Amino acid sequence: MPKLVVAIDEVVLKEVLLVKERTTLGRRPYNDIVIDNLAVSGEHAAFHMIGADVYLEDLNSTNGTYVSGRAVRRHLLTHSDVIEIGKYKVRYLNSNEVSTTPMSARVAPAMAVPPSLSLASSNTAPVPLGGSGPAMIRMLTGAGAGQEVALHKVVTTIGKPGVAVAAVTRRLQGYVVAPIDGGTLLNGEAIGSTAVALQDGDVLELGGTRMQFVQG
Repeated sequence: MPKLVVAIDEVVLKEVLLVKERTTLGRRPYNDIVIDNLAVSGEHAAFHMIGADVYLEDLNSTNGTYVSGRAVRRHLLTHSDVIEIGKYKVRYLNSNEVSTTPMSARVAPAMAVPPSLSLASSNTAPVPLGGSGPAMIRMLTGAGAGQEVALHKVVTTIGKPGVAVAAVTRRLQGYVVAPIDGGTLLNGEAIGSTAVALQDGDVLELGGTRMQFVQG
């Protein structure tokens, strides 16, 4: 399912799944994606889903909408396109498209893991994205939003005991996730008792905390 990752100054602010035929972005509170900044017009841009394609449309914004540094009025988005609106960067992700481009080149500054989430790993320091390293979990919400933690161990448990805990396991074919205690959502859908394969860009939610799986 197509999705957008909104960031500023290398920190991810929100992740939005594109589920409607038309999704609007702007400063006004009635937009589907609200960015409260004066550089963003009240109704700045819209995303149109037409079949399997997603088109970006600039809604006559004051400061313009850019894709990869080029001003656009209407643009067919492809996986990993970066949309620039003021100082904000919105990355378009579509798992249905085949792409070898890393999902993100952003590296968030080091920060402590928030109390609402624990990550049991042999190395909890943020690791840069880049091609040959291990897979990682990127925090999307909470005080640690933007942090990236490498999955060095064969099994890494995530979550908070007593609330929700899941296990991410490295296998020869890739990574899988399975709930241990409490509910675990994968891309908005509850995971049953069977382990489910993870794909680059998948979003997990445990106890209200959202995080993203990034393939190394």
